[in-house]
Amino acid sequence: MADLSLARKVLETEAAAILALVARLDDKFDRAVDLLRYCRGRVILTGMGKSGIICRKIAATLTSTGTAAFFLHPAEAIHGDLGVIRADDVVVALSYSGETDEILRLLETIRRLGAKLVTITGTPRSTLGQAADVTLDCSVAQEACPMNLVPTASTTAALAIGDALAMTLLVAKGFRQEDFANLHPGGKIGKRLMRVESLMHAGQHCPIVRTDTRMRDVIYEMSSKKLGMTCVVDGGDALVGIVTDGDLRRHMERAADILDRDAGDLMTREPVSVPPATLAAEALHMMEQRKITSLVVVDRGRVAGVVHLHDLWEMI
Repeated sequence: MADLSLARKVLETEAAAILALVARLDDKFDRAVDLLRYCRGRVILTGMGKSGIICRKIAATLTSTGTAAFFLHPAEAIHGDLGVIRADDVVVALSYSGETDEILRLLETIRRLGAKLVTITGTPRSTLGQAADVTLDCSVAQEACPMNLVPTASTTAALAIGDALAMTLLVAKGFRQEDFANLHPGGKIGKRLMRVESLMHAGQHCPIVRTDTRMRDVIYEMSSKKLGMTCVVDGGDALVGIVTDGDLRRHMERAADILDRDAGDLMTREPVSVPPATLAAEALHMMEQRKITSLVVVDRGRVAGVVHLHDLWEMI
């Protein structure tokens, strides 16, 4: 049977390691964010062993939030890959001891090229910590390992510092949800951030009639396009209303001559519409709040397409 008390101790130790970082945030963190924010080149993450794995995650988070970043293996760097570092880059080096030989061997080249150096370390007064332009302290009271040997709490703390940098930088750069959508076209996130223009029924699949279209033809258009509605446009092709199945039912109850009337007589004016760049998740929320099944997508006043509730349910 698993030792749940040990598992709980691991989680408590790592949680405490992260909470201890909060009180250490100061102007050094601000300077680190500024170096990354105004970096004219790339952000290069480097670290050995498990620190290197954490660096890869930080680099991935930065890249996905609008900051060009990549991982440079320090051992490969001293065997030729140092050529990727340029004067306008910022190197972020992670070493808990601050004395990792492979990283220390990069210092001369970083300084010679003029690149900036940010260090995340558990030993700020180490060789690496003192050589950096900015040093961030990620020291922990103890590892979560029962032997206090395996990097656990220390790597968790370093990762948390990386996330804090990335999120603070995201806000400082004004990175928007739309920007995130552009960088995540695939997977679950991509579907949630997909724009309605990629889901809408457009062209010959979009139901459209004019205000003077007879209701016989309006019903045919609605039936053939199978969306339970049709857009209504004026002589200049501008959206002026919609006719839905509900509109048909309500008017049939009141008047027997419905088939002899025009779309303009029965349409609902000023229908709910959204621009093509609207996020699918936002459109779905709007439709569920308003209890409607279709949204007209409008581009500069003209109908670009129609997005249906079922299309969004299938994708999100």
